[in-house]
Amino acid sequence: MRRSMMVVSTATMAVVLSAGSGVGQGVGQGVGQGPEQGAVEADVAHHGHVSLWGGRLAVQLSTGNHGPSDLTGATARLAFSEPLAAGQRLPANCVWGGNQVVYCQSGALRADGRDSESLLDLRTVGDPAEVSMDIATVWNGGADDLNPDNDRHHVLVPATGDLYIY
Repeated sequence: MRRSMMVVSTATMAVVLSAGSGVGQGVGQGVGQGPEQGAVEADVAHHGHVSLWGGRLAVQLSTGNHGPSDLTGATARLAFSEPLAAGQRLPANCVWGGNQVVYCQSGALRADGRDSESLLDLRTVGDPAEVSMDIATVWNGGADDLNPDNDRHHVLVPATGDLYIY
């Protein structure tokens, strides 16, 4: 039996996770935005590691905020070069965006505070010799990020079982 994965837009993802987790705000309701306030500045950064062995992908995604303002949350897009097996469970803060994409929303991010972490245990379709993974912030509550380079990564992951750090 073939199962399909749910596909959602990033705007829908932000609203769904916000409503379901009690964290984050709906699209257009970014931190510090309103008629009397301008957009805030925050520096979202992603880091972690990924490993691949025998068709298994283990991903640790840590999302932090280097400030200067606090954020209610951010959403990262993890795109994989190989399709992922259907029917896998994701952490509560993550949703499928297709058979090669996962979106994960962080919790509240204090400026220079503790990171929000997501651990994903995934299976690929088949047993590829390598997988590449692209990570990027797709929603940050409407904050201005003057250093977007630290929230975008491209990682090549050979099937060695070793940790590849980004």
